[in-house]
Amino acid sequence: MYYIVKFLVRVYFRIMYKLRYEGRENIPKDTTVIYACNHRSNADPPLLGSGARGKFAFMAKEELFEKKLFAWLIRSLGAFPVARGKGDMGVIDTAVERLSNGRSLMIFPEGTRSKDGKVGKKGHTGAALISARSGKLIIPVGICYGDKLKFRTPLTVKYGAPIDPTEYCEICDAPNPRQLVKLKNRYMADIKLLVEGEPEKTEAAPAEENSNE
Repeated sequence: MYYIVKFLVRVYFRIMYKLRYEGRENIPKDTTVIYACNHRSNADPPLLGSGARGKFAFMAKEELFEKKLFAWLIRSLGAFPVARGKGDMGVIDTAVERLSNGRSLMIFPEGTRSKDGKVGKKGHTGAALISARSGKLIIPVGICYGDKLKFRTPLTVKYGAPIDPTEYCEICDAPNPRQLVKLKNRYMADIKLLVEGEPEKTEAAPAEENSNE
């Protein structure tokens, strides 16, 4: 069922939008990974997953599990509940368990949807903590389009180069918080680059020549 739904979702998006994928060669073939992506709409999880490999798990706010039929549907697609704002460390354990059991993980580190399409400056360290606990690579992802998603809107999903957590911290149950922040800053910068491109360089004004006149 999972792969049938995934196929139908990809077909739907290709009909609805002018959809392109970039950087899929950056996704490792024989392991699970953590996808850290910008967040613009409720369509982000299926958009991200439709172009990537394998099965997925993702966190969803616990309110979405209140209706039994919808809860069954999103659970079958890999969702598990999170109580936002409560510091639920059990969610981290669940995420690590999903990664070890063959599901890659989707995370949207901004924590909320962007209203202007730009990537938030801060972001959260959840992806960094899960990566440090599991040893799994982080794939930064940018979902890019104009102001709003409309019929036949040009839309590109960009998969960036993998980030190895061992370059920033040791793989352990209690990684150093400062190292986690450095890892978080790295994937947030990569996501921003994928979405917004290189910042424009401003040319320095020519120095005024001294005149004796």
